[in-house]
Amino acid sequence: MDKSVTLSVKGILLAGLVLLALVTAYLLGGAGDSPGTTARADEGDGAATQRQMTMVGTGTATAVPDQISFTVSVSHLDPDLETALAEASATMKVVLDRLEEHGVTAKDMQTTGLSMNREYDYPSYGSPVFKGYRVNQKARVLVPELKEGGKAITAAVDAGGNRVRVSNIDLEVSDREAVLAEARKAAVEQATAKAEEYADAAGQDLGDVVTLKEVSTSTPSTELLDMQSYRMAASDLAAKVPIRAGEDELAVRVQVVWQLG
Repeated sequence: MDKSVTLSVKGILLAGLVLLALVTAYLLGGAGDSPGTTARADEGDGAATQRQMTMVGTGTATAVPDQISFTVSVSHLDPDLETALAEASATMKVVLDRLEEHGVTAKDMQTTGLSMNREYDYPSYGSPVFKGYRVNQKARVLVPELKEGGKAITAAVDAGGNRVRVSNIDLEVSDREAVLAEARKAAVEQATAKAEEYADAAGQDLGDVVTLKEVSTSTPSTELLDMQSYRMAASDLAAKVPIRAGEDELAVRVQVVWQLG
């Protein structure tokens, strides 16, 4: 009887020790997870404090065009391809040589196109009739001095006659980068002024710039004539095409991000 009681007490004590061990292990395991959870919470709090403000600004600057550019096209039709090409090239050379007399240098004249196509007549009845090869050459011309523009156009048409067409006449600003620099400065100033206004209204201090990028740039040229092409007698051209510079407006848009204090 005494032996049975002794065994029962030992069993109870052993069971208690096992239970205590399990509880201790559970508590230690839970405590091990706590630092990771706290760290993530701390990281979340740190990210929340990185407050920023984004603002967009637009700046403009004006300039008076001081150059003129245009496209010269020469066309020649001949039954023989080599002859058509030679004639078109000869006419283009005469035109470009004449332009050099009006302040246009070789670096300001660039060939921009050459095409050779078979051309046909299409009668009402019967098969198409081969006319010859049509050769077209194009060159882009820049006249550095606007005052010489009208004379240069007149000279080009006079030199090439009916084979020459002048098109895409544009007025341009020679130093656009200087004008764009003014527009960029104005854009940043506008964005900063708006950001300071909003930050003050929100009771915040505007901190350092995080990022600044140019969103868009508008640099239009002034199109003098909106016409596909024209052929005019040289004696009438200067009087019919007066050149007035006017103004070009260049615009820049920027996006700036600031830290908020």
